[in-house]
Amino acid sequence: MFRKMCLAFAATVVMAGAASADPIEGSWKTQSGDTAAIGGSGTFSITLKSGKYAGKTIGSLKAAGDNKYAGNITDPANDKTYSGKATLSGTSLKMSGCVLGGLICKSQTWHKL
Repeated sequence: MFRKMCLAFAATVVMAGAASADPIEGSWKTQSGDTAAIGGSGTFSITLKSGKYAGKTIGSLKAAGDNKYAGNITDPANDKTYSGKATLSGTSLKMSGCVLGGLICKSQTWHKL
């Protein structure tokens, strides 16, 4: 009986963990008005879903704690990849791409759809 209860509890915990999505996952409206999708498990892939570069994967981020993410961001216009980071605040996501160890950065804010 105890073993069955432990197995049932473990299955419930695993299913609950799988069902809960990271807050960064979902559809986002970019600063230029295009739609981007962020999804994955552990590593989050960023793919443009609308606009001139629809279908292009433009980034890969991992959770860095406290609603912060770090990884790589690619400019779809020139295919250059930069050190990237993102900070989630409510329904806003501030995305930044930097070169020269963070000396020169560009950023934009996306909004959750």
